[in-house]
Amino acid sequence: MKGYSQDDLLSDLEAEQPEGPQIVTSTFKGTRLINGHSVETRKEGTLEFMISHRFGTLNSGSYNFWGLDQASIRIALEYAVFDRFMIGVGRSSYQKTYDGYLKYKLLQQQKGSVNMPISVVLFSSLAIKTLKRTDDFPVTFDDKLASTYQMLIARKFSDRLSLQVSPTFVQYGLIEANETRGDVLAIGVGGRLKLTNRLAINAEYFPQLRDKGDQFQNAFAIGVDIETGGHVFQLQFTNATSMIEKGFVGESTNDFFDGDIHFGFNISRAFQLK
Repeated sequence: MKGYSQDDLLSDLEAEQPEGPQIVTSTFKGTRLINGHSVETRKEGTLEFMISHRFGTLNSGSYNFWGLDQASIRIALEYAVFDRFMIGVGRSSYQKTYDGYLKYKLLQQQKGSVNMPISVVLFSSLAIKTLKRTDDFPVTFDDKLASTYQMLIARKFSDRLSLQVSPTFVQYGLIEANETRGDVLAIGVGGRLKLTNRLAINAEYFPQLRDKGDQFQNAFAIGVDIETGGHVFQLQFTNATSMIEKGFVGESTNDFFDGDIHFGFNISRAFQLK
């Protein structure tokens, strides 16, 4: 009887203790939702090697093997300086573009004694296009640049469902003859539905509130995430050829719903250096 009373008292004391903050983790499988970044950052000292691939459009026909004869690729290295701060550099075959980015997690979703309902990440990137022009139009170094600014806002509603909103502004250094302005304003929306511990379905859409011209389309993508050990393998279908923000947000010319669909994938491997 005495032992029972002591146990009961200890249970009461533990119940009176304030619940500590609980960090909400794994809002998404990786640092990318599909084309765009997610609110995820890597642990301090993690180096991630990423390869992104987009084939040609499925409606290009059997002569091009339904797009598999054509491909765009991006190779990147990304490093977590701190748990909440990442830097990255990459090179794309699309327009022979070099890019770099900074990514900082301003707020982390928490529950318990500290209630923070969302995660917020600030993202900025700079890209330079090195593709040689076929005309004689003179361009400066600044003309080749494009900068992107995003605020990524996400919430993990349950173990299975996460949603993200991404207000995005892209500034281009040069306005081409067939374009009406040199900047794009868009609101990205996307989400993840977890099916199993290693499998999830993602979707992503970037409607443009202000575009560069009527020829440009909103980027749409749907994909599957597969986690295998230290790898995250993402398969997707999208109308975007480019794999960086300045390209897929503001320069996509294909219409997903008209059959201009690229099959592609992202694959990453993380190495812990610290």
